[in-house]
Amino acid sequence: MKKIGVLTSGGDAPGMNAAIRAVVRYGCEHDMEVYGILRGYNGLMQGDMYQMNLRSVSNIINRGGTILYSARSEEFKTEAGMQKAIAVCKEVGLDGIVVIGGDGSFKGARDLSLRGIPCIGVPGTIDNDIGCCDYTIGYDTAMNTVREMVDRLRDTTESHDRCSVVEVMGRKAGYIALYAGIACGATTILIPELEYDLQRDVIDRMRKTQKTGKKHFIIVVAEGIGKVDEMAKKIQDYTGVETRATVLGHVQRGGTPTVRDRVNASLMGARAVQLLQEGKSNRVVAMKKDDIVDYDIFDALNMTKTLDIDLYQIAHDISI
Repeated sequence: MKKIGVLTSGGDAPGMNAAIRAVVRYGCEHDMEVYGILRGYNGLMQGDMYQMNLRSVSNIINRGGTILYSARSEEFKTEAGMQKAIAVCKEVGLDGIVVIGGDGSFKGARDLSLRGIPCIGVPGTIDNDIGCCDYTIGYDTAMNTVREMVDRLRDTTESHDRCSVVEVMGRKAGYIALYAGIACGATTILIPELEYDLQRDVIDRMRKTQKTGKKHFIIVVAEGIGKVDEMAKKIQDYTGVETRATVLGHVQRGGTPTVRDRVNASLMGARAVQLLQEGKSNRVVAMKKDDIVDYDIFDALNMTKTLDIDLYQIAHDISI
């Protein structure tokens, strides 16, 4: 394994740069040429890459986003696009690729591996929704960003005796909503994994807490629930409490990565290169119970992950 590439694909996540840095530094220290592939699989198909060295990744461990940029590619999902990428790999002489991203990125890595281009996946997504992995790069930073934003919003909410309905990211997974909601003392947390009833879970709950003297409320809603403006209007109509909807949006993807994200990304990036060194392919690096492990991509993509319902119940019990 003398020449490898590294790319980031899908949504960006804080800590991706730390993973890139680890891949480049570990590779260079073990006598490899490391090529940074720009804009994910799009860049791979177009041969948009450059050779990196130890100094190429200086002063990036503290930066959010990804210095290699990211993109989603419909063309790469086709056989023609796949063959175009393979032709570039052979022309450049890449012996393997480290792919940093989510499930969609891993499917691309799997398809390349099956066609003779060794690939290792590294989980990078703020949603923490990869089945084989307890923890994904970017998740901790995103939670802390939400916590900071909601803490700031609470000041205004409390000053005006309002209710704030806050939408956080998580189209299919409620991890950010649940953990940030607990950290922020949300009155109610709504996640896509569980059905909810607006009357029972929000309005009746607000009325119950009003009887104990509570005058302001935070409702944290995962993106997959949606319709927060409509929800805020109904809450105000039913309770008489002035209610505003706030969508935090892509601010959750950015910012300086936390210590946890920097360390885990560094360990995962280095492990990915080690696997290529060992002649392994079609693997996903993962974290299980604070240990860095790896799985076959086929197995990883078939694994499911369930949110801790007991934790959700505790959040419900302590936020009244």
